[in-house]
Amino acid sequence: MNRSVPPPTITAVLPLAAATPAVTSVSPTSGSTAGGTQVTVTGTGFTGATGVRFGATQASFTVNSDTQITATAPAGSGTVQVTVTTPAGTSNQFVTFAYVTAPVPVLSSVSPTSGPASGGTVVTLSGSGFSGATVVRFGGVSAAFTVVSGSQITATAPAGSGTVQVTVTTPGGTSNGVSFTYVSAPVPVLSSVSPSSGPASGGTVVTLSGSGFSGATVVRFGGVSAAFTVVSGSQITATAPPGSGTVQVTVTTPGGTSNGVSFTYVSAPVPALTSVTPNSGPAAGGTTVTLTGTGLAATTAVRFGATPATSFTVVSDTHVTAVAPAGTGTVQITVTTPGGTSNGLSYTYSGAPTLSGVSPNQGSTSGGNTVTLTGTNLTGATSVLFGATPATSFTVVSPTQITAVAPAATAGPVDVTVVTPGGTSTLPKAYFYVSPPVLLGVAPLSGPLAGGNTVTLTGTHLIEATAVRFGATAATSFTVVSDTQITAVVPAGAAGPVQVTVTTVGGTSNPVSYTYLAAPIVTTVVPNQGPASGGSTVTLTGSNFAQTTTVLFGAVPTGFTVVSDTHLVADVPAGVAGPVAITVTSPGGTSAPTTYTRVAPPGI
Repeated sequence: MNRSVPPPTITAVLPLAAATPAVTSVSPTSGSTAGGTQVTVTGTGFTGATGVRFGATQASFTVNSDTQITATAPAGSGTVQVTVTTPAGTSNQFVTFAYVTAPVPVLSSVSPTSGPASGGTVVTLSGSGFSGATVVRFGGVSAAFTVVSGSQITATAPAGSGTVQVTVTTPGGTSNGVSFTYVSAPVPVLSSVSPSSGPASGGTVVTLSGSGFSGATVVRFGGVSAAFTVVSGSQITATAPPGSGTVQVTVTTPGGTSNGVSFTYVSAPVPALTSVTPNSGPAAGGTTVTLTGTGLAATTAVRFGATPATSFTVVSDTHVTAVAPAGTGTVQITVTTPGGTSNGLSYTYSGAPTLSGVSPNQGSTSGGNTVTLTGTNLTGATSVLFGATPATSFTVVSPTQITAVAPAATAGPVDVTVVTPGGTSTLPKAYFYVSPPVLLGVAPLSGPLAGGNTVTLTGTHLIEATAVRFGATAATSFTVVSDTQITAVVPAGAAGPVQVTVTTVGGTSNPVSYTYLAAPIVTTVVPNQGPASGGSTVTLTGSNFAQTTTVLFGAVPTGFTVVSDTHLVADVPAGVAGPVAITVTSPGGTSAPTTYTRVAPPGI
């Protein structure tokens, strides 16, 4: 029986149409009218997106996945719809973005500026316009953050690498970037804190021991930052802030934050010291001292400066004995208990002093000059002696330096001595007392206004001369010939007398007078002619004649009489007939020539 078999049915498989994109949210939902806000668009069907619009304005964008796009908001105003366009169409969900006129945030600094690649560093961002912040990014990665104020944000750095830009986004826009560097430093390890307790008021100096402390940026007692000093890569000293209960002490470096070690705030009374006996001892240490005070029963440490005592014994709540470690100078002894650290009492290491230098090493017999003494172990000096005479005053500048004011003494060398609790040191004949100079005379007593002439000064104690002055003007140059004589080149000066002085290490001499003289000036010669045979006299009228030393007719000197500073009578020597120049010379110089004419006798 034949049966007809119907032909097979062929069903065509058609490609499914791509879904129209859908926008479900944008973040942030607002930004500056100037544009530039980085906006995350979330939804579906974003693969192959060809456009993202804020209202009618196209935005630049990056398709991160089928469900996420990051877009940079263009400039705009008001509230606009954000749409995504793909080959399948344009989204039509009414998801909006509001343009606001809030100021664009400004980021001025981040602290710290680096942290471990694993993230977790708490970073303080400083700047302005942070109110309403919606995003903090380290590079392109969002960070958890808290807006402290309009000028400060704290953010926890996410994991990252290299140097990235930190930015803040608010409704006003996205700030400038400030660099933050991810480093590969090791995470610090905290092994102990000592002491492990202190008063609730804070102030306990705590030593943190461990590793990886180099570059530490923060030490926290619980959540409170403490003042601290990095001593080395394995030690930090920190001052506990106020607190209560038991908290975890941590160290943060660019490598991260350490494990926590417990520190307990207690309500025990702070210890108080009233006396230390004895209050000094040798630099080598070993002296047993008795500390008296209150609240000492639970003493955990005794320190001489920053150095722990070699050992200590708690005798009672009011007495502790301690063995001084080696040290120098004057240090503060303190006692630490769970209640805190006591006030300090002075203890002096009295090593024997040594003097090595005195500068300057000479001065006036009248004293009064300041001398610098150098050496070692000078702290606590009780006396400075020049010979047997105490210094007028002295100041201990440091363990290696004292400044002292020299007392008066007689001329000659003296020993310099320093006395301290540790002993006495003397430098033999280390300072020389110099007698002040004495001037007896100057020759010549006068000279020209232009200076340049050489004078000889005589006196005593001139050998150490450091300056010769004519009034307030230093000599052009001078030469110490001996302890009793100096030659000096006179500087220019004004007409009249000045006081000449000599200065040495011993002081400044008494003055002697020197007079600056103007050169003679001849205005008339009467008569102005006479016989060639000479034998007559002429009267010269002019000025500055009082100190005249020479009158010349040509090159021939002649006799003269000074009548006054303005008149001079001179003998006319014989000479050949004709004109001859008359000049007058004094210590002030030589006058300009004036003509006198010799007349020949009449011929026969």
